[in-house]
Amino acid sequence: MQRRVLLISTGLLALAPFAARADVLDDAVKAKKLRVATDLALPPAGMVDDKMQPIGADVEVAQLMAKDWGMELEFVQTTGATRIPNLQTGKADICVSTLSVTAERAKVIDFSKPYAVLQSVIGARKDLALKEYADLKGRAVAVTRGTTQDTMLTAISAEHGFRMQRYEDDATLVTAAVTGQADIVATSASQVVQMGLKNPARGFEPKFQITKFDLAVGIKQGEPRMLAKVNEWITVNLKNGKLNTIFKKYYGTDLPADMRS
Repeated sequence: MQRRVLLISTGLLALAPFAARADVLDDAVKAKKLRVATDLALPPAGMVDDKMQPIGADVEVAQLMAKDWGMELEFVQTTGATRIPNLQTGKADICVSTLSVTAERAKVIDFSKPYAVLQSVIGARKDLALKEYADLKGRAVAVTRGTTQDTMLTAISAEHGFRMQRYEDDATLVTAAVTGQADIVATSASQVVQMGLKNPARGFEPKFQITKFDLAVGIKQGEPRMLAKVNEWITVNLKNGKLNTIFKKYYGTDLPADMRS
């Protein structure tokens, strides 16, 4: 009899992990709190104002989501390196932090549908008519050394007849554009907009896209209900224009038309 009881108890213990398995969405609903991993030292996506309050594009996305879901919002401060571990260890329910979708990351976390993009563009003075790579022939394109823009354009520069003008960091690239040392740049769309704001007389603006990286909400693998809820929310807020409003506020451009339709 004693041995039989022991076997039954062991069986119950074996089942316990499955019975007690936490559901991230259920836990968030029960707590009435949404814990979001966001880097608050990465403007314009995440930063703090002079009153030490979180602001930024990803901050407002998280705030809108929590409001729509009727939950208190708790930011889990993260860095690029800790975004995925925060999901895997349960420190955060979701991650909204310029998380670009890659095949490698998709092996360890789930991604929502994209809610925003990082656009890599050719930018130039407003008076320059540049619509495609052929228009760059005979010109110099300024880049930050070692960036994806440097790598991608170096590979096609000879084919299209333009030359590379390299700077050691983003700050130096911006200075070159603002002060007239560079008339054409290859960088993020938001960086080009900032160049235009720093010196309106030169009127820098995005001309055409090099490539874009989809940004999505990160979710721990094996949480289909949370994934479905996030996807539904993104779909609604892309269609009603709220996500585009947030994006344009901080990045100075609209989301791609195919995302908004």
